[in-house]
Amino acid sequence: MKDRPIRSLGGRLSLWLAVQTFVGLGFVSLVVYLFAVIDLRERQAETLLHKKDLVVHVLEEVRQDRDLPNLKHKLDDFFLGHREMALTLHRPDGSALYDNAKSAPLPPGKRRIEFNYPSWEPEAGQLFASMVLDTATDDQFLRRLGATLLGAALVGALAVSLGSFVLVRIGLGPVHFLVDQTRSLTADKLRQRLDGSGQPLELQPLIAQFNDLLERLSRTYDQLEGFNADVAHELQTPLATMITSTELAMRRTHDADGIWELLGSNLEELRRMAGIVNDMLFLSHANSGAVARREPVSSLATLAHSVAEYHEAAMAEAGIHLKVEGDAAGHFDAALLKRALSNLLGNATRYAAPQSTVLIQIENGGQGTIRLAVVNKGPSIDEAHLPRLFDRFYRADASRSQASSNHGLGLSIVAAIAHMHQGQPFAMSAAGETCIGFKIRSSPPEARAERPMIHRSDLRP
Repeated sequence: MKDRPIRSLGGRLSLWLAVQTFVGLGFVSLVVYLFAVIDLRERQAETLLHKKDLVVHVLEEVRQDRDLPNLKHKLDDFFLGHREMALTLHRPDGSALYDNAKSAPLPPGKRRIEFNYPSWEPEAGQLFASMVLDTATDDQFLRRLGATLLGAALVGALAVSLGSFVLVRIGLGPVHFLVDQTRSLTADKLRQRLDGSGQPLELQPLIAQFNDLLERLSRTYDQLEGFNADVAHELQTPLATMITSTELAMRRTHDADGIWELLGSNLEELRRMAGIVNDMLFLSHANSGAVARREPVSSLATLAHSVAEYHEAAMAEAGIHLKVEGDAAGHFDAALLKRALSNLLGNATRYAAPQSTVLIQIENGGQGTIRLAVVNKGPSIDEAHLPRLFDRFYRADASRSQASSNHGLGLSIVAAIAHMHQGQPFAMSAAGETCIGFKIRSSPPEARAERPMIHRSDLRP
């Protein structure tokens, strides 16, 4: 089933205002028409009652004067100025005593009043009187009034629709101005921001959110550009080295020891390049919605010690000691947690002060959450860099980058692993102490749609 086309905002507002105006004016017109009908009906009834009283008065005079032959003359004089009235008098035997209806049939819709009057003839019974009021003039007035009110409602609705359409277009002028601004945005103009100085208050939150989005896009674009340059540099140097050394080795065909040394060097460079590619693939999989493959883990402290053994030589060379505090258990992807802790330990080892102690903290945060953090003593990270520390390809400054051994994806991988465990990363740095870690759920969430898993071949310790 196809979706119904959405009309323009100006058209919809104009249409609804026209409909509401027509309904409102139609209701008012209906009330006015009904009051007019009621008022005319009441006046017609009062007129009939008044004329009835006058006819009865004439009959009383005739009865008192015993002047029956003069009855028709008096009634004709009475109805001479009232052409819209007709009176019929019938004797008890049904014969007509008086009839000024010209023997013409009365059309429907007339107002009628009937009454009896005692006859002045002895034992003759009562006279039957029927008085009719012609309402044709009033009915015509009502028809004209109804047509006028309906036309006024239609014209009023049309006028409001046209006026509202013009006002809506004027009111949407700021939106059209914003649209013109967004049309000028391109990839090379991501630092440009929408001008909200002359916009109404209702659009200010939208402009602020859009500018924040542009800021994030610009930052991400800069990071991607920087990452492309870094990766190109990282891959170019070992590739150039490998090509040059291979060309030299091919010229020295009899130097077997040199060839083996060259192969070892090339293998080291290849592993380094493979590490960069693996990290990029891991983040790509994590970003596509992969979740952790959870299994029971009885002791996170034991897992942390096993990761520390991998970094033991580097920590000993830097004169750094390690301490693990706390423990917890739950359902986790042990391989992913090892990789996250390995990245955090490697980061702490690079920047920790010599002869200091790196602390791995494992805390039960309650409500099924576990907090893992690595704390090291050393230069503090500027507060402005902390919110972006887990961004991909981001380096706070050149002194902490160490691009030769770190390509800027380690903490991004930590954040990805935290998200795969339905958690969040965090970072704090002050007074010469830096704490970087993540909070994760200790048990798998409720049943949810199947998502891709990270294959073990994508993992490195």
